[in-house]
Amino acid sequence: MHDIAADVKQTQLELLGDPVKESSLFDQLWRSILTANLRTWIGWALLALLLFFVLAPILSLLILALGDAGDVWPHLVRTVLPRAVLTTAQMMLGVGALTILLGVSTAWLVTMCRFPGHSFFQWALLVPLAIPTYIVAYTSVELLDYTGPAQTFIRWLFGFQTARDYWFPEIRSLGGAIVVMSLVLYPYVYLTTRASFMLQSACSLDVSRTLGAGPLRLFFKVALPLARPAIVVGATLAMMECLNDIGAVEFFGVKTLTFSVYDTWLNRSSLAGAAQISSVMLIVVLFLLWLERRGRRHQRYHVTTRRYQALPSYWLTGWRSALAILICALPIVLGFVLPTMVLLRSSFYHWQDNLSAEFVQACFNSLGLALIAALLTASIGTALAYMARIQNKGYVSAITRLSSIGYAVPGTVLAVGILIPVALLDNWIAASMKSWFGLTVGLLLLSSGAAMLYAYCVRFMAMSYGAGETGLQRISSNLEAASRTLGRTPFQTLVAVDLPLIRPALISGALLVFVDVMKELPATILLRPFNFDTLATLVYGQASLEAFEKGSLAALAIVLVGIVPVILLSRTSGRSYTEQS
Repeated sequence: MHDIAADVKQTQLELLGDPVKESSLFDQLWRSILTANLRTWIGWALLALLLFFVLAPILSLLILALGDAGDVWPHLVRTVLPRAVLTTAQMMLGVGALTILLGVSTAWLVTMCRFPGHSFFQWALLVPLAIPTYIVAYTSVELLDYTGPAQTFIRWLFGFQTARDYWFPEIRSLGGAIVVMSLVLYPYVYLTTRASFMLQSACSLDVSRTLGAGPLRLFFKVALPLARPAIVVGATLAMMECLNDIGAVEFFGVKTLTFSVYDTWLNRSSLAGAAQISSVMLIVVLFLLWLERRGRRHQRYHVTTRRYQALPSYWLTGWRSALAILICALPIVLGFVLPTMVLLRSSFYHWQDNLSAEFVQACFNSLGLALIAALLTASIGTALAYMARIQNKGYVSAITRLSSIGYAVPGTVLAVGILIPVALLDNWIAASMKSWFGLTVGLLLLSSGAAMLYAYCVRFMAMSYGAGETGLQRISSNLEAASRTLGRTPFQTLVAVDLPLIRPALISGALLVFVDVMKELPATILLRPFNFDTLATLVYGQASLEAFEKGSLAALAIVLVGIVPVILLSRTSGRSYTEQS
């Protein structure tokens, strides 16, 4: 608008001048108007393209689900779907309850109590996030199965000869899956709940203590109700991750909706049936999102002071201190230490089987895909966040936020939805190359891994968008206004002013995407080309053949990479309260 106004003013000053010059000035004004409109249309076209890019898998899934599944769908409705829905509901409720128990109790202890190892547990309680659920499932079976060290030691200690001589819980069961997943996913609740506890005003807690509230009453009557929205958010994230899992549930023999999609697509050769089950999963995800929003809708907890003093602490001694240490150490040992020890032992004793050309190729494949996906999501996510910032309109912000909905969609559902648009585009490219140039190129997108990159970008766009949005919110709009006053365009301002300032946030977001792509299993299994393995699929394939020890080095590599975001999260959560204070 500034350029158009300047052209109009210049035109008015020149109206009484040279007629030839007058004509050229009007031409310049008209071209500036056309250019401004063109930029606007290009911006909206790019926004619409990005939105279609994200929503196309969901739309194609719904269209595919309306198709004819033949004789498979009646069979699925009668026999498969009711049991899968019930099993999925039981598993999600169990994981939700156990993660709340572990996450809330540990968050309260490390925030409000002081005991030996308190500072260590503050960050160590996050380390189970470094291990994917399917790897913990594999290592748990290695430890607790009949031939594992736990039962072998029991038989040696008591002189038992067979499994019928004693009782031992079956790890390959629904209960085993709930416990294993909860040991990995409880940090979601721990993170959100601890942040809520740390930001609660010391005044309200001090008043409660003055009125005679003891530690338990203070927790149940004051701190827990204030932290309820944060607990709901963390538990919802854990349950959505539980719904997304396929490696652990298949290994444990738990037939959830995710397993049913995989089985219907590959074993029953019914993509339409898989799409219809995926639609049921999508309804479950939408219900979880609605539940999370409803849980926070009427919760408004305000603080009457901006003075965030140190929270009142309880010093634990004796048996109370020992109990606090046990409660905090148990999920770390079971969720990280023991699985890592199993991986280290298997990698050491089977290094010749592990260190193969297949492992090296899987490393290159995983690193390449993760790096490209991180760069793509960082670029697109930052562009969307910046567009929402400069437009400063509610509907633009709503549209850009909609682009991050893919994170809530399970990988199997996303894979089913992506296959149709990618296959159509692949066939069109192949037909065009054949008719135009006489070349037979095959299915380029599916065979090159582009479909997997598409799935990664859609699923993990929320991380990069969130990182870009958070970084831009910390930049004063005055800096951008000064840059625009000096004649820079919005794109030049983004490159010269904003990107250098938000670089740490962008790197953190890209790193999170990188690590999650390294661990991603459901979408990778369903969309990978033939004879193409990543570290995750290599581990999955060996475990499916009951030869997990041959994939232990690949699993260990995934864990080592996963440690990086845990360190970032621990540093970020450690700084957050310091900044508030």
